[in-house]
Amino acid sequence: MNNGLIIAAPSSGSGKTTITLGILRALKRRGVVVRGAKSGPDYIDPRFHEAACGAPCLNLDAWAMPPERISTLASGDGLLVVEGAMGLFDGAPPDGKGASADLARQLGLPVVLVVDCAKMAQSVAPLVAGFAKQDAAVTVAAVILNNVGSPRHEAMLRRALDPLEIPVIGAVYRQAGMEHPSRHLGLVQAGERDDLQDYLERVADAVSGALDMDALLALAAPLPDPRPCRNFPPPAQSIAIAQDQAFAFAYPHLLANWRAGGADLSFFSPLADQAPAPADMVFLPGGYPELHAERLSNAVNFRAGMLAAAKTAQIYGECGGYMTLGETLTDASGQTHRMLGLLALETSFAKRKLHLGYRNLTPLGGPFSGALAGHEFHYATTLRADGPALYDASDAEGYALPPMGLQNGNACGSFAHVIDRAV
Repeated sequence: MNNGLIIAAPSSGSGKTTITLGILRALKRRGVVVRGAKSGPDYIDPRFHEAACGAPCLNLDAWAMPPERISTLASGDGLLVVEGAMGLFDGAPPDGKGASADLARQLGLPVVLVVDCAKMAQSVAPLVAGFAKQDAAVTVAAVILNNVGSPRHEAMLRRALDPLEIPVIGAVYRQAGMEHPSRHLGLVQAGERDDLQDYLERVADAVSGALDMDALLALAAPLPDPRPCRNFPPPAQSIAIAQDQAFAFAYPHLLANWRAGGADLSFFSPLADQAPAPADMVFLPGGYPELHAERLSNAVNFRAGMLAAAKTAQIYGECGGYMTLGETLTDASGQTHRMLGLLALETSFAKRKLHLGYRNLTPLGGPFSGALAGHEFHYATTLRADGPALYDASDAEGYALPPMGLQNGNACGSFAHVIDRAV
């Protein structure tokens, strides 16, 4: 079986992540070969998917990736369960490119719509009808009722939906213990939850008891054959990559492309005060350095290793990694911590401001060449940034933005996460 389906919703906050995790774990318990994928530039949900089903989870980004990349990443054995992002038709301005609906069109997959019914009854019908009729190329194949209050409430919802002839394959009742703890960028990371396995079992119990799992499996459609796709070439022959809870946001598809291109990848933990192995390039991905700023500031081996590497190797940081390459980082409590000092950069979380959106990037230096597609999502404020920029940048609509990032000798970085070559 090489089939798939998409779990989507009318809006964010409808419970589709919880439902998806419950489905993945419940199917794994039944012995189904199942894997997860996440629509869009999300780093956190995929790690929960992996914990739930025991298989790697990749991002499928219909804004930043060409269709060939998406079909290649989606291919594989078993059932692919794709979790959507935001609302089904929500994407980048001006026309919603990159929405979960784009994946449904490109991959020919049916959509299972998760509807938060906590504050509605008969109004569920026009809501679902509108989503089902919005685009003939996007098939809403079934509905899951979420946050149902009682058997009477469920009966009202089902009766209202009967005329639409769209199957309701389950009703998940409101119950304690289903929510994730969260922070400003979304969920707490999977690796930070000591109770993760217990949580996944609890969610799987709730979902498998509420859903017709056989009906769900029957909805899945064949995935298209993978199409030839050019790889993203490695930026160096040997690359040392920071990897721990402070630097967890590296796209698996990029690392896989670099390996396929012949690069030798090694990994180290700044939080464990490890220095990078000798390499042609050191990569500090994004993550949550602001939550670990004191430990990073006191990590003497990490600091010494990075300063030594900067004399001969390319040093590249994205978002959290970029801030760590700077001189100081002020955490949310207002305490300022010394960082590596490889860039003339000072950042702060004392006064948070959201920066969010896809980015078209033209390198002005650094490890990459050619036009790039990226994404920016952070709450840091830049207090000072001196030096030449790393990228010329524009937003998803093509409007010019101020140049992004900094360069200083062998060190460079920006707040943008590179996803792929520009489509």
